[in-house]
Amino acid sequence: MTPTLLRSGLACAALGVAFLGALLVLRGGGLGWLLIALGLPLSLLLALAGDALGNDFGGTLRMRAAVLSAQMRPWMWLLTLYAVLKIPVPLWPDAFPSLALLSTGALFAAALAFAWERAGARRALIMAALGFAVGLGVEVLGSRTGFPFGRYSYAGAPGPTLLGVPLLVPLGWFALPLAAALLAGGRAWLAGLLLVAWDVGLEPLMTAQGYWRWSDPVPLWAGAPPQNFLGWWAVGTGLAWAFVGLAPQVFGRPGQGWGVRETSADSPTLFYPPDVERASLLNLSRLSFSAAYPVETFFLPGGLVLVGRYAEAAVTLTAMLAALTLVWAVRGRR
Repeated sequence: MTPTLLRSGLACAALGVAFLGALLVLRGGGLGWLLIALGLPLSLLLALAGDALGNDFGGTLRMRAAVLSAQMRPWMWLLTLYAVLKIPVPLWPDAFPSLALLSTGALFAAALAFAWERAGARRALIMAALGFAVGLGVEVLGSRTGFPFGRYSYAGAPGPTLLGVPLLVPLGWFALPLAAALLAGGRAWLAGLLLVAWDVGLEPLMTAQGYWRWSDPVPLWAGAPPQNFLGWWAVGTGLAWAFVGLAPQVFGRPGQGWGVRETSADSPTLFYPPDVERASLLNLSRLSFSAAYPVETFFLPGGLVLVGRYAEAAVTLTAMLAALTLVWAVRGRR
Protein backbone atom coordinates (compact mmCIF):
# COMPACT_ATOMS: atom_id res chain seq x y z
CA MET A 1 0.00 0.00 0.00
CA THR A 2 1.37 3.42 -0.96
CA PRO A 3 1.85 6.09 1.74
CA THR A 4 -0.78 8.31 0.08
CA LEU A 5 -3.35 5.53 0.00
CA LEU A 6 -2.61 4.61 3.61
CA ARG A 7 -3.03 8.23 4.74
CA SER A 8 -6.27 8.57 2.79
CA GLY A 9 -7.71 5.35 4.19
CA LEU A 10 -6.88 6.24 7.79
CA ALA A 11 -8.26 9.76 7.38
CA CYS A 12 -11.52 8.39 5.92
CA ALA A 13 -11.81 5.97 8.82
CA ALA A 14 -11.48 8.87 11.27
CA LEU A 15 -14.10 10.82 9.33
CA GLY A 16 -16.34 7.79 9.64
CA VAL A 17 -15.99 7.98 13.42
CA ALA A 18 -17.02 11.65 13.32
CA PHE A 19 -19.93 10.82 11.02
CA LEU A 20 -21.10 8.11 13.43
CA GLY A 21 -20.89 10.68 16.18
CA ALA A 22 -23.13 13.04 14.19
CA LEU A 23 -25.71 10.28 13.78
CA LEU A 24 -25.64 9.64 17.53
CA VAL A 25 -26.07 13.35 18.29
CA LEU A 26 -29.12 13.53 16.04
CA ARG A 27 -30.59 10.64 18.02
CA GLY A 28 -29.88 12.23 21.37
CA GLY A 29 -26.72 10.33 22.22
CA GLY A 30 -24.25 12.39 24.27
CA LEU A 31 -21.36 10.13 23.25
CA GLY A 32 -21.71 11.47 19.71
CA TRP A 33 -20.09 14.81 20.57
CA LEU A 34 -17.03 12.97 21.89
CA LEU A 35 -16.72 10.98 18.66
CA ILE A 36 -17.00 14.17 16.61
CA ALA A 37 -14.39 15.91 18.77
CA LEU A 38 -12.02 12.98 18.27
CA GLY A 39 -12.76 12.07 14.66
CA LEU A 40 -12.51 15.44 12.94
CA PRO A 41 -9.06 16.53 14.16
CA LEU A 42 -7.78 12.97 13.96
CA SER A 43 -8.74 12.81 10.28
CA LEU A 44 -6.60 15.87 9.57
CA LEU A 45 -3.62 14.49 11.48
CA LEU A 46 -3.83 11.13 9.73
CA ALA A 47 -4.24 12.74 6.32
CA LEU A 48 -0.91 14.48 6.88
CA ALA A 49 1.14 11.79 8.59
CA GLY A 50 -0.88 8.59 8.90
CA ASP A 51 1.86 6.62 7.15
CA ALA A 52 4.33 7.59 9.89
CA LEU A 53 2.47 6.05 12.84
CA GLY A 54 5.04 4.50 15.15
CA ASN A 55 7.89 6.15 13.22
CA ASP A 56 8.43 9.77 14.34
CA PHE A 57 4.79 10.69 13.83
CA GLY A 58 5.20 14.05 15.58
CA GLY A 59 8.22 15.15 13.55
CA THR A 60 6.66 14.04 10.28
CA LEU A 61 3.44 15.84 11.13
CA ARG A 62 5.22 19.12 11.91
CA MET A 63 7.31 18.97 8.74
CA ARG A 64 4.40 18.18 6.46
CA ALA A 65 2.19 20.77 8.10
CA ALA A 66 4.85 23.39 7.36
CA VAL A 67 5.13 22.23 3.76
CA LEU A 68 1.37 22.22 3.34
CA SER A 69 1.01 25.71 4.80
CA ALA A 70 3.70 27.05 2.47
CA GLN A 71 1.94 25.64 -0.57
CA MET A 72 -1.57 26.83 0.27
CA ARG A 73 -2.98 29.45 -2.07
CA PRO A 74 -5.77 31.91 -1.13
CA TRP A 75 -8.39 29.89 -3.05
CA MET A 76 -7.35 26.75 -1.18
CA TRP A 77 -7.96 28.40 2.20
CA LEU A 78 -11.37 29.58 0.98
CA LEU A 79 -12.23 26.11 -0.31
CA THR A 80 -11.25 24.69 3.08
CA LEU A 81 -13.49 27.26 4.79
CA TYR A 82 -16.37 26.22 2.54
CA ALA A 83 -15.95 22.59 3.61
CA VAL A 84 -15.55 23.45 7.30
CA LEU A 85 -18.77 25.50 7.27
CA LYS A 86 -20.67 22.43 6.05
CA ILE A 87 -19.72 20.32 9.06
CA PRO A 88 -22.08 21.82 11.70
CA VAL A 89 -25.10 22.11 9.35
CA PRO A 90 -26.86 18.82 10.29
CA LEU A 91 -26.14 19.37 14.00
CA TRP A 92 -27.49 22.93 14.03
CA PRO A 93 -30.64 22.77 11.88
CA ASP A 94 -31.91 26.24 12.79
CA ALA A 95 -28.70 27.77 11.43
CA PHE A 96 -28.95 26.02 8.06
CA PRO A 97 -29.81 29.20 6.08
CA SER A 98 -26.90 31.17 7.55
CA LEU A 99 -24.36 28.35 7.28
CA ALA A 100 -25.49 27.46 3.75
CA LEU A 101 -25.11 31.07 2.61
CA LEU A 102 -21.70 31.45 4.27
CA SER A 103 -20.49 28.14 2.83
CA THR A 104 -21.68 28.97 -0.69
CA GLY A 105 -20.20 32.46 -0.37
CA ALA A 106 -16.84 30.95 0.55
CA LEU A 107 -17.13 28.59 -2.43
CA PHE A 108 -17.88 31.52 -4.76
CA ALA A 109 -14.89 33.45 -3.37
CA ALA A 110 -12.66 30.39 -3.80
CA ALA A 111 -13.77 30.01 -7.42
CA LEU A 112 -13.10 33.69 -8.10
CA ALA A 113 -9.67 33.54 -6.42
CA PHE A 114 -8.74 30.44 -8.42
CA ALA A 115 -9.81 31.96 -11.73
CA TRP A 116 -8.02 35.23 -10.81
CA GLU A 117 -4.79 33.33 -10.13
CA ARG A 118 -4.94 31.22 -13.28
CA ALA A 119 -6.51 33.60 -15.82
CA GLY A 120 -6.03 37.12 -14.47
CA ALA A 121 -8.38 39.59 -12.81
CA ARG A 122 -10.35 40.68 -15.85
CA ARG A 123 -11.21 37.22 -17.12
CA ALA A 124 -12.00 36.01 -13.60
CA LEU A 125 -14.39 38.88 -12.95
CA ILE A 126 -16.10 38.37 -16.31
CA MET A 127 -16.54 34.66 -15.60
CA ALA A 128 -17.91 35.32 -12.10
CA ALA A 129 -20.29 38.03 -13.35
CA LEU A 130 -21.45 35.81 -16.20
CA GLY A 131 -22.11 32.81 -13.95
CA PHE A 132 -23.94 34.95 -11.38
CA ALA A 133 -26.01 36.83 -13.98
CA VAL A 134 -26.97 33.75 -15.99
CA GLY A 135 -27.77 31.82 -12.82
CA LEU A 136 -29.93 34.63 -11.47
CA GLY A 137 -31.59 35.15 -14.84
CA VAL A 138 -32.59 31.52 -15.41
CA GLU A 139 -33.85 31.20 -11.83
CA VAL A 140 -36.01 34.34 -12.10
CA LEU A 141 -37.31 33.14 -15.46
CA GLY A 142 -37.80 29.57 -14.25
CA SER A 143 -39.63 30.42 -11.03
CA ARG A 144 -42.01 32.77 -12.86
CA THR A 145 -42.64 30.94 -16.12
CA GLY A 146 -41.70 27.28 -15.59
CA PHE A 147 -38.96 27.45 -18.25
CA PRO A 148 -36.37 25.91 -18.41
CA PHE A 149 -36.69 23.79 -15.24
CA GLY A 150 -40.40 23.23 -14.70
CA ARG A 151 -42.91 24.74 -12.30
CA TYR A 152 -41.48 25.72 -8.93
CA SER A 153 -41.54 28.65 -6.54
CA TYR A 154 -39.15 30.38 -4.15
CA ALA A 155 -42.03 31.70 -2.04
CA GLY A 156 -41.12 31.33 1.62
CA ALA A 157 -37.41 30.68 0.91
CA PRO A 158 -34.94 31.84 3.58
CA GLY A 159 -33.29 35.18 2.87
CA PRO A 160 -31.42 37.06 1.74
CA THR A 161 -32.99 37.04 -1.69
CA LEU A 162 -32.36 38.93 -4.93
CA LEU A 163 -35.33 39.41 -7.27
CA GLY A 164 -37.07 36.72 -5.27
CA VAL A 165 -34.23 34.21 -5.62
CA PRO A 166 -32.15 33.12 -2.59
CA LEU A 167 -28.71 34.70 -2.95
CA LEU A 168 -26.84 31.43 -2.56
CA VAL A 169 -28.42 30.09 -5.79
CA PRO A 170 -26.72 32.44 -8.31
CA LEU A 171 -23.51 32.23 -6.27
CA GLY A 172 -23.55 28.48 -6.86
CA TRP A 173 -24.18 28.90 -10.59
CA PHE A 174 -20.68 30.33 -10.96
CA ALA A 175 -18.77 28.07 -8.59
CA LEU A 176 -20.08 24.61 -9.43
CA PRO A 177 -20.04 24.96 -13.26
CA LEU A 178 -16.43 26.14 -12.95
CA ALA A 179 -15.51 23.11 -10.82
CA ALA A 180 -17.36 20.77 -13.20
CA ALA A 181 -15.68 22.27 -16.28
CA LEU A 182 -12.26 21.85 -14.68
CA LEU A 183 -13.01 18.28 -13.71
CA ALA A 184 -14.26 17.55 -17.23
CA GLY A 185 -11.08 18.94 -18.79
CA GLY A 186 -13.01 21.68 -20.58
CA ARG A 187 -15.62 19.35 -22.11
CA ALA A 188 -18.78 21.39 -21.69
CA TRP A 189 -21.21 18.52 -22.27
CA LEU A 190 -19.49 16.44 -19.62
CA ALA A 191 -19.51 19.33 -17.16
CA GLY A 192 -23.25 19.56 -17.72
CA LEU A 193 -23.68 15.90 -16.79
CA LEU A 194 -21.67 16.42 -13.60
CA LEU A 195 -24.02 19.24 -12.64
CA VAL A 196 -27.10 17.10 -13.32
CA ALA A 197 -25.71 14.41 -11.00
CA TRP A 198 -25.09 17.07 -8.33
CA ASP A 199 -28.66 18.35 -8.67
CA VAL A 200 -29.96 14.83 -7.99
CA GLY A 201 -28.90 15.40 -4.37
CA LEU A 202 -29.63 19.11 -4.29
CA GLU A 203 -33.35 18.69 -5.02
CA PRO A 204 -34.33 16.55 -2.00
CA LEU A 205 -32.08 18.48 0.36
CA MET A 206 -33.12 22.00 -0.59
CA THR A 207 -36.81 21.24 -0.90
CA ALA A 208 -36.66 19.70 2.57
CA GLN A 209 -35.10 22.94 3.83
CA GLY A 210 -37.80 25.07 2.18
CA TYR A 211 -35.65 26.84 -0.39
CA TRP A 212 -38.03 26.01 -3.24
CA ARG A 213 -41.25 24.11 -3.77
CA TRP A 214 -42.21 22.12 -6.83
CA SER A 215 -45.72 22.17 -8.32
CA ASP A 216 -44.93 20.54 -11.63
CA PRO A 217 -47.58 18.10 -12.90
CA VAL A 218 -44.95 15.59 -14.06
CA PRO A 219 -42.66 14.97 -11.05
CA LEU A 220 -39.78 12.59 -11.46
CA TRP A 221 -37.52 13.05 -8.45
CA ALA A 222 -38.14 15.01 -5.25
CA GLY A 223 -40.91 16.87 -7.07
CA ALA A 224 -38.68 17.87 -9.98
CA PRO A 225 -39.77 16.89 -13.52
CA PRO A 226 -37.49 15.45 -16.25
CA GLN A 227 -37.42 18.96 -17.73
CA ASN A 228 -35.52 20.17 -14.67
CA PHE A 229 -32.56 17.89 -15.33
CA LEU A 230 -32.53 18.71 -19.04
CA GLY A 231 -32.53 22.38 -18.06
CA TRP A 232 -29.65 21.84 -15.64
CA TRP A 233 -27.65 20.10 -18.36
CA ALA A 234 -28.33 22.86 -20.90
CA VAL A 235 -27.52 25.78 -18.59
CA GLY A 236 -24.52 24.03 -17.05
CA THR A 237 -23.16 23.08 -20.46
CA GLY A 238 -23.62 26.62 -21.72
CA LEU A 239 -21.80 28.16 -18.77
CA ALA A 240 -18.96 25.64 -18.99
CA TRP A 241 -18.62 26.36 -22.73
CA ALA A 242 -18.45 30.09 -22.02
CA PHE A 243 -15.88 29.68 -19.25
CA VAL A 244 -13.66 27.57 -21.50
CA GLY A 245 -14.02 30.11 -24.28
CA LEU A 246 -13.03 32.97 -21.98
CA ALA A 247 -10.01 31.24 -20.43
CA PRO A 248 -9.13 28.04 -22.35
CA GLN A 249 -5.68 27.76 -20.76
CA VAL A 250 -7.28 27.27 -17.32
CA PHE A 251 -8.95 24.11 -18.61
CA GLY A 252 -5.94 22.72 -20.46
CA ARG A 253 -7.18 23.94 -23.83
CA PRO A 254 -5.17 25.82 -26.49
CA GLY A 255 -5.97 29.40 -27.35
CA GLN A 256 -5.97 32.86 -25.81
CA GLY A 257 -9.68 33.26 -25.11
CA TRP A 258 -12.29 35.56 -26.52
CA GLY A 259 -10.37 38.77 -27.02
CA VAL A 260 -9.82 39.62 -23.35
CA ARG A 261 -6.34 41.11 -23.23
CA GLU A 262 -4.70 40.04 -20.04
CA THR A 263 -2.00 37.57 -19.05
CA SER A 264 -2.45 35.19 -16.17
CA ALA A 265 -0.43 35.37 -13.01
CA ASP A 266 2.81 33.44 -12.67
CA SER A 267 2.53 29.89 -11.42
CA PRO A 268 2.98 29.71 -7.64
CA THR A 269 6.35 28.58 -6.35
CA LEU A 270 6.13 25.65 -3.98
CA PHE A 271 8.26 25.30 -0.86
CA TYR A 272 10.10 22.11 0.06
CA PRO A 273 12.65 21.72 2.87
CA PRO A 274 15.97 20.86 1.23
CA ASP A 275 16.63 17.85 3.46
CA VAL A 276 13.39 15.98 2.74
CA GLU A 277 12.55 13.71 -0.16
CA ARG A 278 9.77 15.25 -2.23
CA ALA A 279 8.14 11.88 -2.86
CA SER A 280 6.99 11.72 0.76
CA LEU A 281 5.37 15.16 0.77
CA LEU A 282 1.95 16.50 -0.09
CA ASN A 283 2.26 18.25 -3.44
CA LEU A 284 -0.53 20.72 -4.10
CA SER A 285 0.82 21.92 -7.44
CA ARG A 286 -1.69 19.83 -9.40
CA LEU A 287 -4.66 20.57 -7.17
CA SER A 288 -7.33 22.72 -8.79
CA PHE A 289 -10.73 24.10 -7.91
CA SER A 290 -12.20 20.92 -9.42
CA ALA A 291 -11.71 19.48 -5.90
CA ALA A 292 -14.97 21.20 -4.96
CA TYR A 293 -16.95 18.50 -6.77
CA PRO A 294 -15.49 15.52 -4.84
CA VAL A 295 -16.07 17.51 -1.65
CA GLU A 296 -19.73 17.81 -2.61
CA THR A 297 -19.78 14.08 -3.38
CA PHE A 298 -18.97 13.50 0.29
CA PHE A 299 -21.09 16.19 1.94
CA LEU A 300 -24.26 16.11 -0.16
CA PRO A 301 -25.13 12.40 0.33
CA GLY A 302 -23.83 12.61 3.89
CA GLY A 303 -26.12 15.53 4.63
CA LEU A 304 -29.09 13.60 3.27
CA VAL A 305 -28.23 10.66 5.54
CA LEU A 306 -28.07 12.93 8.57
CA VAL A 307 -31.53 14.35 7.88
CA GLY A 308 -32.97 10.87 7.43
CA ARG A 309 -33.18 10.81 3.61
CA TYR A 310 -31.42 7.46 3.21
CA ALA A 311 -32.83 6.45 -0.18
CA GLU A 312 -32.13 9.89 -1.64
CA ALA A 313 -28.59 9.75 -0.23
CA ALA A 314 -27.95 6.39 -1.90
CA VAL A 315 -29.27 7.59 -5.25
CA THR A 316 -27.25 10.82 -5.01
CA LEU A 317 -24.03 9.02 -4.17
CA THR A 318 -24.60 6.57 -7.02
CA ALA A 319 -25.30 9.38 -9.50
CA MET A 320 -22.27 11.47 -8.51
CA LEU A 321 -19.90 8.49 -8.45
CA ALA A 322 -21.22 7.42 -11.86
CA ALA A 323 -20.55 10.91 -13.19
CA LEU A 324 -17.03 10.86 -11.77
CA THR A 325 -16.46 7.42 -13.30
CA LEU A 326 -17.58 8.76 -16.68
CA VAL A 327 -15.13 11.65 -16.34
CA TRP A 328 -12.33 9.20 -15.55
CA ALA A 329 -13.27 7.05 -18.57
CA VAL A 330 -13.51 9.98 -21.01
CA ARG A 331 -10.36 11.73 -19.84
CA GLY A 332 -8.48 8.44 -19.69
CA ARG A 333 -8.77 8.08 -23.45
CA ARG A 334 -6.42 11.01 -24.05
